[in-house]
Amino acid sequence: VHAVAHHSDLLTDLAERTGCLPCVLDIQETTALNNFFASLEVDILVNNAGLGRVGSSLAELESVDIDRVLSTNVTAALHSVKAVLPGMKDRECGHIVNVGSMAGLYPYPSSLYGASKGALHVLSMDLRLELQGTGVRVTEVCPGRVRTEFYDVAIDDPELRDQVVQSGVEELTADDVANAIIYAIDSPWRVNINRIELQPT
Repeated sequence: VHAVAHHSDLLTDLAERTGCLPCVLDIQETTALNNFFASLEVDILVNNAGLGRVGSSLAELESVDIDRVLSTNVTAALHSVKAVLPGMKDRECGHIVNVGSMAGLYPYPSSLYGASKGALHVLSMDLRLELQGTGVRVTEVCPGRVRTEFYDVAIDDPELRDQVVQSGVEELTADDVANAIIYAIDSPWRVNINRIELQPT
């Protein structure tokens, strides 16, 4: 298992706990991303990278915010899928898992983030049609609130961030999302799990 992330400290910890092969990479750098995939024969791709800008309307965001969110959430996902698909199709076996969001399916007061995850939703649906008969499966996993560092990046205002984080909601955990992904991957090859929605009770 190869794990790709922008932060080396998180990757080092993950590698120590799981034995994965860590790769420090900014997935917004398309050339570096393609070079990473060039030497690999990928059976399963989990597109999990994502960030958002929450608490500000689209009118208040900087252009750099828009570019960064779309580059990470949409463009990098497309390039990653493009890089692994030829090999999967040749082997007539493979699985693309796109980690979307409930914000990509239902109204959410952050149009930039919602638009980026909505794009991933449509990508997942259209890829399934595009790849029918190839043996390559496509699954979209759409979590709601998950206990991660998402809001540290998404909200600049410390007061608003504390208000959102300390809402009293018992959030999903990374393990909850991982278990949903494993369920889809472990299903018999005649079964394609199209989409999984999960959110806190």
